[in-house]
Amino acid sequence: MNIALLGYGKMGKAIEQIALKRGHNIVIKADVGTTYNITDADVAIDFSIPSVAFSNISKCLNNGVPVISGTTGWLEDYDNAVALCNEKKGAFISASNFSLGVNIFFELNKNLAKMMSNLAQYKVRLEEIHHTQKLDAPSGTAITLANGIIKNHSSFDKWVLDSKEDNAVPIVAKRIENVPGTHTVKYESDIDFIEMKHHAHNREGFALGAVIAAEWIIGKTGVFTMNDVLNIG
Repeated sequence: MNIALLGYGKMGKAIEQIALKRGHNIVIKADVGTTYNITDADVAIDFSIPSVAFSNISKCLNNGVPVISGTTGWLEDYDNAVALCNEKKGAFISASNFSLGVNIFFELNKNLAKMMSNLAQYKVRLEEIHHTQKLDAPSGTAITLANGIIKNHSSFDKWVLDSKEDNAVPIVAKRIENVPGTHTVKYESDIDFIEMKHHAHNREGFALGAVIAAEWIIGKTGVFTMNDVLNIG
């Protein structure tokens, strides 16, 4: 499989190592301003920056190249990407986190929210910690977790960052040097608390998930999620 890496930072380099170990070829390594022919690739993996993600995705879809995007902070254009994918009969996956463990964590989070929905004595709090180079806050993973709570718990209709509001899931975002990613969901009452946590030791889990998604999407048409790739949820 010939892979285009759209974004060749730390994640791009981690994906490259995993892909090579799994027998694939890296035919494009692109950063902002790089000139390339996307049709040289069988599939593209985008871990770029928010300002260019939609442009990268559009270029792939317009040229019949399936695209996996792990860039966050660009989702105001997500519906446009979906419409373009459907128009071009392409293949597209966007995920806030490609880690296999995190996607299992997403499903556990939804189920716990359903169980806690009628227990008003428990107050929820969501915390995310990432390295200081991360550009967006809260993380896309934290937003996915918050939306999972909102959709499955009767008390919430939005999330808020670093504040508290009625009917809102509070998210605390921290930036600490050399932390790949830690996410915690906590329900606390006056007598006890329930806590779920996912802690990434390094970037390899994110990279492996992205490569597995790229392998899976070849030959398919449509807009998919990691639940489709992993057959969960």
